[in-house]
Amino acid sequence: MPKVIVIGSANVDFTVRVDRLPSPGETVLGQDFYQSLGGKGANQAVAALRAGATVAFLAKVGADAHGQHLGLHLAFLGLPRESLLTDPSRPTGVALIMVDRTGRNLIAVAPGSNQALMVEDVQRASRLISEAAVLLVQLEVPLPAVAEALRIAKKHGVTTILNPAPAQPLSREVLTLVDVLTPNESEAQALTGLTDAADAARALVEAGARAVVVTLAERGALLTQTDRTRQFPAYAVKAVDATAAGDAFNGALACALAEGRSLMDAVVFANAAGALTTTKRGAQDSLPTRTEIEALCRQQGHDLTS
Repeated sequence: MPKVIVIGSANVDFTVRVDRLPSPGETVLGQDFYQSLGGKGANQAVAALRAGATVAFLAKVGADAHGQHLGLHLAFLGLPRESLLTDPSRPTGVALIMVDRTGRNLIAVAPGSNQALMVEDVQRASRLISEAAVLLVQLEVPLPAVAEALRIAKKHGVTTILNPAPAQPLSREVLTLVDVLTPNESEAQALTGLTDAADAARALVEAGARAVVVTLAERGALLTQTDRTRQFPAYAVKAVDATAAGDAFNGALACALAEGRSLMDAVVFANAAGALTTTKRGAQDSLPTRTEIEALCRQQGHDLTS
């Protein structure tokens, strides 16, 4: 089975359903409230696992009830506990989420122990990184730790995926370590200052990334490399909650690349995973299985089972 290592955040999510998202300074009455487990790193690790990969997940939680809950939950799902670290001085990260009736969301994150993941933690995990086929990282943990993970991976010939969320300035040194950069439209704009997704993707390739996949929500995804640009249409589904759709995309993309699939086939597979996630509420609870992903691919004329 393919090997994917994910390094990133683990949070507890508190979500409220609302008819519409509030304007600045406005209070809206919500409907259902539910608590779930999330964080981009944890979501993407679970997404890759459900898509069919063998996954290791490096993260740091607090020595509190939320951290204990996360550890038990991730172990139950099949992620090894050895790489889940504990920081005794900080609380486990939490996210506050509002989701409207069309599935759009607003999210604020208090990172807590996620900000305590250090370069030294990553260096101690160098063996795990070197043995993987794909490294998947995001930006909800400190950038120096992310950059160190990318450097170790490239040294050992591991394919690297960086999901630049939340967006922050990235140096050319970091971008040249990235095989696939996966921003959404707003992140691509924040990274480049360019409003057009295609222009932003080209700029990021010119800045050093080998390939850029901009996720476009209901319009699919845009793949840009030095010699090609290709638009991948979205799958037609009834969306109820967009939470973790990008995480599903990234986890499934990592799984497909770890299996040796082409980047184009991997984007098709990842697009299906992201679409399916929007049909259920919550973060990790909404992440699809491999069987579900392959079934949707076949329904849309893409048979990726071989």
